[in-house]
Amino acid sequence: MRRYSLLGIGLSLAAMVQAAEPLKPTDKQLRALCDGCAVVTEVHTESRKGQASGVGAVGGAVAGGVVGKKVGDSGVATVGGAVVGGLLGHEIEKRVKKHTVWVVSTTGRDGTVQRHELGQDPRLKAGDTVHPDGNGLKKR
Repeated sequence: MRRYSLLGIGLSLAAMVQAAEPLKPTDKQLRALCDGCAVVTEVHTESRKGQASGVGAVGGAVAGGVVGKKVGDSGVATVGGAVVGGLLGHEIEKRVKKHTVWVVSTTGRDGTVQRHELGQDPRLKAGDTVHPDGNGLKKR
């Protein structure tokens, strides 16, 4: 007898939902679009690493240098620790500052597919008709 956990089933369902095929607009839908308008074919989120300011690298280098000096009794250990610590600090800072973007794929009247990355939830779904404005996409 097999046992299934609710978490495992939930993760499987989530993977199936994310793997859904993008909407394919019909020729009739595309012909009905106004100039500059498009049909939303897919909306999903993606995670992006943040921009490092250098603070993490400097802090990591200082910490790595201190650890390197305690571990080894030479300048090479101190410098090596500072280099490794700086690299780690830089990467940690980018991961701490990660953020979510909303990716909206659209198909225009002429069949042109575009991908728009937005900083906030556009409250759009596949099948919506949109028009680009200065701040992103506006629902029609």
